[in-house]
Amino acid sequence: MNLKLYRLVLALGVVSLFGCGSGSNSSSNTPPIQSGNVQTMVSDAATEDWATVGVHVLSISLTPQSGGAPVTVYTAPTPVPLTNLVQLDQLSDLLQISSVPAGNYSSATVTLSANPGDVVLIASADPEPGFAAAPGATISSSQIQIVGATGSAGSQTVSLNLNLVSPLIVAATQNIALDIEFDLSNPTLIVAHVPPSSGQTLWAVDFKGPVRHRPVADITRFVLRHLYGNVNSVSADNTSITITKDYPTEPATNPETPLASTQALKILADSTNGTIFYDLDAKTTSTIFNFSSQSSSLSGKYVRVAARYQAGGNLVAVRIWASSSFNRVWVDPEGHVLHVNTSTDVLTIEKEDGTGLPLSVNSSTQFFFRTPSNAQTDAQPIGTGIAFLSNVFRGFKVHVMVVDPLASPMVAQVVDIEIARFDGAISSPTNTGFTYTRKFNTASDNYTITLPYISTSTPNGNDPLSGSALTGFKWWNFTFPTVLNSGANAVSNFISATNGSVNFGGSTTPLTVAGASYATWNDPANPNNWSTPWAVLLPTPVPLGTVAASWTSNSTGGSFTMTVAAGSNAVAIDVTSTTGSATLAFQVDRTNGIITISPQDLTTSAGLNNVASNLTSGVPVKVFGVPQASGHLKAYVLFYFTGTAPIS
Repeated sequence: MNLKLYRLVLALGVVSLFGCGSGSNSSSNTPPIQSGNVQTMVSDAATEDWATVGVHVLSISLTPQSGGAPVTVYTAPTPVPLTNLVQLDQLSDLLQISSVPAGNYSSATVTLSANPGDVVLIASADPEPGFAAAPGATISSSQIQIVGATGSAGSQTVSLNLNLVSPLIVAATQNIALDIEFDLSNPTLIVAHVPPSSGQTLWAVDFKGPVRHRPVADITRFVLRHLYGNVNSVSADNTSITITKDYPTEPATNPETPLASTQALKILADSTNGTIFYDLDAKTTSTIFNFSSQSSSLSGKYVRVAARYQAGGNLVAVRIWASSSFNRVWVDPEGHVLHVNTSTDVLTIEKEDGTGLPLSVNSSTQFFFRTPSNAQTDAQPIGTGIAFLSNVFRGFKVHVMVVDPLASPMVAQVVDIEIARFDGAISSPTNTGFTYTRKFNTASDNYTITLPYISTSTPNGNDPLSGSALTGFKWWNFTFPTVLNSGANAVSNFISATNGSVNFGGSTTPLTVAGASYATWNDPANPNNWSTPWAVLLPTPVPLGTVAASWTSNSTGGSFTMTVAAGSNAVAIDVTSTTGSATLAFQVDRTNGIITISPQDLTTSAGLNNVASNLTSGVPVKVFGVPQASGHLKAYVLFYFTGTAPIS
């Protein structure tokens, strides 16, 4: 039931950069080459089951549409930092700014390190019931198999070659964005194979799963993860600072140490709304409109910056934390909300090591909600004190500043809500809103909340295909983010799409349609509260089962029925072979301790025939899909197993 869209976002703030200055070959009549600044970022979305999904991104390049050598837009520093995708939860982590030639680019290549130990998996402190790892467990590298790794020992990589939905046009004076999603809500990216009790659980990580391009029209809407860096200088006019970007060491050390890059970033003060500046050494807080008061003391210090983009591609600081110690700017907790206790006024944050950190909330605690597209709102707290804690829920992504990092318990001074995430079973959809019911492994975290749709006049991004501006609520199926339901019929279509259920009978609970949303605060439709600008319908997981009635072909693909252990009914599973919306089918074979995952292209006769021949009575299957009003399950993802059969 988790939305896990792990995304690489390459945001291009394009400006006109003219080469061939007066000191270069003055006799040449060759026209100057225009280029653009490619601002390379990584981002993702939440997962209930993992505290760390760590990867090493080695490089990213763009391929010209007309042919020619790829243009590198990101090269990792040495040592290569570990990027914990879980912490990025729909945030963009700025990696590098590179100048690239203007032109059209048709594809991107992302290269990841794939040696044993290059992927780090640490289980959540409180994963969902039935998860195949113990809470907080670090998965041994011997249990992680990186699918598709190539190269010699010690230099193995996985390269992802991605065709863009439409060519990326880099031209002077424009600002565009390239959004590449690693969709970890698709179960094919991390597959656990749990054999009978005498065997070892293996985790197959397949980065060549559903990774896709989604156009983004407005760079100012990116919510950036807090940046770390070392201040090189303050500008002569005191309007900006230049920092060298640092990466925190992951897994964390004690005290935490930085990994320095060669990337220089210019950060502007907010001259209109003010930047909140926290001097962690002096323990003072002030609102600044330039750096004149800090110009004599800031150089050489470490900073953590909550920044936003302006339309021109400039980075503007919303909040800055500064100290002579990197550990001090880093030590403030970052993570997902694990528990909220309004009786004791304690907010527990999950750390990257899979443990929970309790933080006390008092009458002075300020709560902010990141809204980079609205500078004034981004700079103002949305609530103060313990009364606001009831508006915070498990699953929110936050970065907290504490009063004293050595105190026990720590007291939260500032809670920066970066993403307000709601998900669960969808019920009672109406013309004004719908209800999420979410159940966790810890029952006290459960919630039932009715979210109103945003106002029909509220701007809501752009259509990913046409680029047209949108207003009001929108929704889509998780495998088709570029196919939006928006406009006048969005709500009525949403109501129709969420009225299905599937019943396996026996002691099982009926499966209903599930979804996820990232809420917004203080929309005109629901002042001083949460509203939903969008919802994505998620594939509901079905317990491991077996084929009851074998495959039957039909005009749209085929179907079969399956049963589950505690059920009494055989449920029909509909599989589609339609190009562009075909079910993702995979044959999973475990033989002699090796997992092989073979994708089956159902749009071809070979793939369809192979699936049909294997889906016979008694074969173990795992299905993820959306319940239909007919009582069938529309399969988004289908696994069938050969070799050693899994037990969960």
